[in-house]
Amino acid sequence: MLVNGSDCSIVVKTINREMDIPYSDETIREAVSFLQEAASIEGDGVCRGIRRSSGVTGCVVTPLTIGTAPLLLYLAMGAAGNPVYVSGTKDLHQYRLDLLPMEDSEHFDLLQDRGGKRQLFEGCRVLGFELRIMREEAIKLKLDITSERPPATYSYPDNFEREQGERYSGDFVSYKINGQEYRNIYGLTLSTKKEGGTKTELWIKRVLERGADLPDIIDEITITARLLRDKYEYRYFGTFRITVKRLVLMSDETVINSADTVVGPLRYYVAGMLSTEVFTSGEEMIP
Repeated sequence: MLVNGSDCSIVVKTINREMDIPYSDETIREAVSFLQEAASIEGDGVCRGIRRSSGVTGCVVTPLTIGTAPLLLYLAMGAAGNPVYVSGTKDLHQYRLDLLPMEDSEHFDLLQDRGGKRQLFEGCRVLGFELRIMREEAIKLKLDITSERPPATYSYPDNFEREQGERYSGDFVSYKINGQEYRNIYGLTLSTKKEGGTKTELWIKRVLERGADLPDIIDEITITARLLRDKYEYRYFGTFRITVKRLVLMSDETVINSADTVVGPLRYYVAGMLSTEVFTSGEEMIP
């Protein structure tokens, strides 16, 4: 079940933060399983079962904003280093986020409000994520959520201010592959699954051009997203940068059946590290 609308909200609660995030879709719900009892040979032939709560499952798809990007990317990646002061600025700090190669990443709570019905999902963690970047679209992050605890009714009348900061767009993203900037990349999807061991793939959609295509083996690709506004100090605050190393081409999914410009996806397996640089201002802490 997909849910969206102005009368619904999702609040992320960590040790130090509470943030009502904007979202386009969410499917957070109680995971239910059944203990089945087979019909006896001499009985009435009816199978019986017992309903059992198995925790929480679902996903949240949210556009990244200047306010939500540091926290949500941290929850997706799983580990954050100590903040480093950016010299030459007033109060900016840089965080390096690393992909944690295990399922048991940072736990957090989700407060779901659907038309006045509030539920609290405790002990959530990210089972996998997808970062989607496409020209003429907002940059979106999909978080696959799981928890072993059943949901509980949240009866407190707390009000949380929804984050309304500027949204990142795929129109203001630059890509460097092995130190060379590529302007024919139309978008990409970074997909990570953490269940049973971390597996990461990168799908790159590029416009076919004459000459050399993207290399089959990529030592390093750097993805930089910016909010191009002069009000952000040295443009650090409105920036996040993702670095992926050691990519190997798995398949070329391009289908050429048109005389117009062809945009085809390349599917890469990530064999190396994945890290993200984000910036916060003042006393703002990520974890």
